[in-house]
Amino acid sequence: MAEEKTETMENKDKKEKQEKAVWNSYTEAEKEALASLNENYKDFLSSCKTERESTEEIVRQARAKGYRDLQEIIDGGESLKPGDKVYAVCMKKAVAMFNIGTMSMEKGMAILGAHIDTCRLDLKQKPLYEDGGMAYFDTHYYGGIKKYQWVTLPLALHGVVVKKDGSVVKVVIGEKEDDPVFCVTDLLIHLSQKQMEKKATVVVEGEDLDVLIGSHPLEGKEKDAVKAGILELLKAQYGIEEDDFISAELTMVPAGRARDLGIDRSMVLAYGHDDRVCAYTSLAAMLEVDQVERTSCCLLVDKEEIGSVGASGMQSRFFENAVAEILHALGGYSGLSTRRCLANSYMLSSDVSSAFDSLYASAYDKKNCAYLGKGMVLMKFTGSRGKSGSNDASAEYLGRLRAVLDKHKVSFQTAELGRVDLGGGGTIAYIMSLYGMNVIDSGVAVLSMHAPWEAVSKVDVYEAYKGYKAFLQEI
Repeated sequence: MAEEKTETMENKDKKEKQEKAVWNSYTEAEKEALASLNENYKDFLSSCKTERESTEEIVRQARAKGYRDLQEIIDGGESLKPGDKVYAVCMKKAVAMFNIGTMSMEKGMAILGAHIDTCRLDLKQKPLYEDGGMAYFDTHYYGGIKKYQWVTLPLALHGVVVKKDGSVVKVVIGEKEDDPVFCVTDLLIHLSQKQMEKKATVVVEGEDLDVLIGSHPLEGKEKDAVKAGILELLKAQYGIEEDDFISAELTMVPAGRARDLGIDRSMVLAYGHDDRVCAYTSLAAMLEVDQVERTSCCLLVDKEEIGSVGASGMQSRFFENAVAEILHALGGYSGLSTRRCLANSYMLSSDVSSAFDSLYASAYDKKNCAYLGKGMVLMKFTGSRGKSGSNDASAEYLGRLRAVLDKHKVSFQTAELGRVDLGGGGTIAYIMSLYGMNVIDSGVAVLSMHAPWEAVSKVDVYEAYKGYKAFLQEI
């Protein structure tokens, strides 16, 4: 009877712990740590709106913590040893950080993987034109978006222009208080009878997402005078000629800083939570953990939103090549050692999950979805409909992770993306699982995912950071 009573009490305590709001379980010190992390995260989101900007900031923070460029090690013919920290960069759009552990790398690594690209409007290679006395940039949208969400928003121009002499001109217009902004126009409601009858997928079409950039004609110019005026300003301020757009990577993103959301300031509203919320918390955890037994890695890549393709996407050999170079610098490289290292690794494929939205409750299975403020999310599988395109993590790996997270008092929840047969999505998990390593999707719940402005809970940002840190320390 005593054993039965003890078991009942334990179950009661466990249930009460689960029902208690995560925020209310924090000490004052933890609340301060949560606030500090989220302020730093908001700064990161506000200043890093492209993969290039994110990579540059990640490298800056890594170097400040003692990480060295792997290319410097290679060029200098240097060797590596346990305790060394290095990073590798691909195309200035992806970065991999390694903290060399005391255990042989053939035993595998602990990998945090996320992506730093996000949905946006990319300028075409011949973007500038004039029509109706106004100048526009022609765009091609990037990633899965609801196109109608991108009209009449203040937009900022970010990117680089590479000139024929190889010089690189960085461009950011629309982020300072006194900067001009840009927008995609929309048809006034008074003339929208036919437009309003269209399906949401075509109410605004891709070729209509052109960005208004000016209307002031250049004096003395008769044809395309507004376009000429824009070119004159670009020449004066940036030294850019019209032909330079051919070798440019310029993009339109929502203008403005990340902001606290809610009267209680419990959430963050920002552009690019998907997937910079997981990238930033992974980075913060990686930089916080010093000495490790198992070599740890933070892998932040590009092109996930369009299928992880290209040289800077997860399907490239960038990561595998970096691992091979590190094994060589450690004095233990072979094709077999590289294969063993990757196959024996453990990975959290850190990407966002859809948060339950009571306004659209029918899209979710309430028993198996993520909720704001309930902690880090583990997704055993993603994919669409019958788990198509999914990495389905093993029960053994999930059990091991539960033990790690419980040991470090990390609040977590399990989830699927949405109702079966309604839709779906994927991450980089299935690509990494091809090496035979243990991989599971994990991350942060997001409201309004893929919209120009998305929302997350500050609690979930903090718990993800705690979870990633525990993973690097314990797995």
